[in-house]
Amino acid sequence: MVHKGWRLASVIVAALVGGYCLANVASIFVAVALPLTRSDATLLANILSFAFYIVAMMWALSQPTQRRAWLGMLIPAAVLFLLGYLLGGYPL
Repeated sequence: MVHKGWRLASVIVAALVGGYCLANVASIFVAVALPLTRSDATLLANILSFAFYIVAMMWALSQPTQRRAWLGMLIPAAVLFLLGYLLGGYPL
């Protein structure tokens, strides 16, 4: 059985690291998906990334289990990454 302190630490790490990753891929997706000039879309996406990060952290910290916190960060991040990649946001 896992100690409650480790569960809390896992949720906090999910909020911090997962929220950062989610905000990052969300801002890339928004920058690619918006029908604005490249510089305007990038500026707006970077401004919105702060809101994405705060909302993702608040959501992760409100979850009752660490599994929901982690999956709630990873699944949307993976979907947004895939959509951003398909729209040409990640030149690999």
